[in-house]
Amino acid sequence: MLIEFAPSSGIPEVSPYVSFFLPIVKDLNILAAITVVGLLITAAFLIREEAGRLTLEALRIKSLASLAVSIWIVTVLGQTFLEISNLFAEPIVDSFDPQGLRAFITQTALGKSYFIAFLAGSLVLAFLPYVRRVGGIVIALALTFIGIAAPIFQSHASSSGNHGIAIGSLLFHIIFISIWVGGVIGLAAIKPSEREASISRFSSLALWCAIAVSISGSVNAWTRLNFFAAWSSFYALLVLLKVLLTVILIAIGVRHRRYIKAKLQGTRALFQLLTGEILIMAMTVAIGGWLSTTQPPIQSNLPKVSTALAITGLEMPPPPTLSRILWSYVPDGTFLGILVLATALYIRGVVVLTRRGDKWPVGRSVSFAIGIALADFATSGGIGVYAHFAFSFHMIAHMILGMIAPIAFVLSAPITLALRTLPQGRNAEERGIRALFLAFLHSRYSIFITNPLSALLIFDGSLFALYMTPLFGKLMQSHSGHLFMDIHFLAAGFLFFHVIVGIDPNPRKVPHLVQIVILFAAMSIHAFFSIALMSATTQIDGGYFASLGRPWWPDMVNDQHTAGSIGWAMSEIPILIALVATFIQWVRDDARESKRIDRAAARSDAMGTPDELSDYNKYLASLAKRDANLGVDDMKNS
Repeated sequence: MLIEFAPSSGIPEVSPYVSFFLPIVKDLNILAAITVVGLLITAAFLIREEAGRLTLEALRIKSLASLAVSIWIVTVLGQTFLEISNLFAEPIVDSFDPQGLRAFITQTALGKSYFIAFLAGSLVLAFLPYVRRVGGIVIALALTFIGIAAPIFQSHASSSGNHGIAIGSLLFHIIFISIWVGGVIGLAAIKPSEREASISRFSSLALWCAIAVSISGSVNAWTRLNFFAAWSSFYALLVLLKVLLTVILIAIGVRHRRYIKAKLQGTRALFQLLTGEILIMAMTVAIGGWLSTTQPPIQSNLPKVSTALAITGLEMPPPPTLSRILWSYVPDGTFLGILVLATALYIRGVVVLTRRGDKWPVGRSVSFAIGIALADFATSGGIGVYAHFAFSFHMIAHMILGMIAPIAFVLSAPITLALRTLPQGRNAEERGIRALFLAFLHSRYSIFITNPLSALLIFDGSLFALYMTPLFGKLMQSHSGHLFMDIHFLAAGFLFFHVIVGIDPNPRKVPHLVQIVILFAAMSIHAFFSIALMSATTQIDGGYFASLGRPWWPDMVNDQHTAGSIGWAMSEIPILIALVATFIQWVRDDARESKRIDRAAARSDAMGTPDELSDYNKYLASLAKRDANLGVDDMKNS
């Protein structure tokens, strides 16, 4: 006998209109955001600029970007109301209730992400009309990427297996496909007279994007299709279709690189090829939106989701041992992707210098590799794994990212490498990416943050802002919070040690005595923070570690005290090393200055030109000689 369950079983049905319109609005949202990215990249980097100022054509593209931003904001609002209707299984009209809307954007993670996207889009829309320089476009582009990235952390990938790698691969997949697809849209939007100079520059960028999209897409698909039965699902069919379209796009990109410049440049055939590429890209993006609304296959024999897995995205590890700490590895996809991208760019820079015939010190490359390995160990290795479950391991990861790895990165001179290899302008009037980066290094913002006091405030002040406020417990609750802390630790440490012992160019020259005073101040502040942490009698994590149900090391306060002692010990050693390095640099600078003065004096004597410093040194030498002669005479008289 077949038993049928009536809809009145207690589970409300979602409106068919919501089910129909939600994927459509998501596709429009993705296409609008991609268009914004492409038009902004085109205005900033593909079209020629004049000494950093936007040309008339770039201003026209910027106006089109404002229109695309408006559509993006509207689709974000549409998604918000459709998701409310979908969540509560109510008619779309009822989702406009202000109270329900407020609850959705303040009490749900998905609602917060939509609000961030809406806020980012609104800021870009308000800011763009006043932009006249390339730097302003770059700021708008950064805000756009924040708006695009926010909902990704709440996608269905975050609830699937391999949480960290799923989120990270999806994030990089969306960002690079936005640059790739958006760039093609931007090329089609500019005038044919400007297109010729833009295609060659975009071609190199598109190659990097195609590689990144292929790798990140493959990794993301594997995280959800990593068992045999999954490949018979409808979700797998959509993935295969998307892979096929991506292969076609890469083939078209290869055709661009090989034939466009020679045969199709400036012709109608080029526009037709770009139009066809955009249509295929639109289909690929639409399938991606369809995938985002389709439930991925789930293994039927998966164990019940534990509290630790629900909160951290990781299963509770066994008690820590030396071998587990050294050999455990659970990739944090987002941070790992950042490290892989940084490594690829550094290697490319070294290769460019080598092909040019210049040499790059091997020690700097080794130092960079050490920094990458340390950062990866602190985020994806055993330390990174246990950092989610114990305060003491979190503090070890913090010290590696904020105190040890930055020294290795600073000594690898990445800024110098970038300045020597970044592309310059295509003509005398255009500054190019290198000059844009150089202008940023000498901007008022850079001058402010490279002030030793500013660097110290960011480096040590953030300790108290994070750990002595409820912020720490809130950031520990989410993947994006962990990512924010890891990036901040590394960036703050790099800035501090760049100012103190950096070998890269700095917009201000910091006296060695000031560097030593700042290092002693940092040492004292870290000691004070560690003592405060060791003296605390209550947990400062808002109950985060206790909520995980950790079966080992049950004394949370004692673990917190251990974290304080670890922070004290691990902060002193790098600062002492920096002190020794500063003394060495001081001695070497004094030696170089003495040699320079001697060379200048010898040069002035040879040329017979007056030199006040040389004359003064001769005067001092004569006084010393006279004092010596007087001493000899006194000895004879006695």
